[in-house]
Amino acid sequence: MATDLHSSARLPPGHDQASAWQDTALLIRDCIAGNRNAQKYLYNQYAPKAYAIIRRYTKQNEIADEILNDAFYKIFTKIGSYSGAGSFEGWMRRVIINTVTDHLRKYIRDQQVYHATEMPEDVYLDDDAVGKMAYKELLAAVHELPDTQRMVFNLHVFEDLKHKEISEALGITEVNSRWHLNDARRRLKEKINSTMKR
Repeated sequence: MATDLHSSARLPPGHDQASAWQDTALLIRDCIAGNRNAQKYLYNQYAPKAYAIIRRYTKQNEIADEILNDAFYKIFTKIGSYSGAGSFEGWMRRVIINTVTDHLRKYIRDQQVYHATEMPEDVYLDDDAVGKMAYKELLAAVHELPDTQRMVFNLHVFEDLKHKEISEALGITEVNSRWHLNDARRRLKEKINSTMKR
């Protein structure tokens, strides 16, 4: 089991082992066996994608790095529970998202949660306008959202979670989840309109 993901472990000489590890089943088998080179290979292959996901949720590098390391620690310690049903990358993504919500839930607890008794009216974003924004601009706009709104927006839009699932993950009500999503969309709509007028 790897506890230091940034160790200087190297692949064996030649390309045979690296080629073999392109077979996901073999890579998983060797990671389960505690092969540090296999773990390093898996980390190098998937860490950039994982980090990009995590960065949507936080703009703080230190927190993103901490979440990344915790996520891969969980991946390596729980990899034996991967049943083979569905893609391995999808399984890892769920572990990463669960780690993100575990880390950031404590910040949400400290924020005032909007209390509503009625479902808010849905706010829609213009997909064409969003598509015209550069990814860095969109990411910066998402980062400007309050923590809870950013979490709800990402979980709903990018992870396709329903409000019931979001409420369970973040410890808020479904009405609050819908309110935060709509307020996030409203803020982003204002930001996009402002950008388009420049």
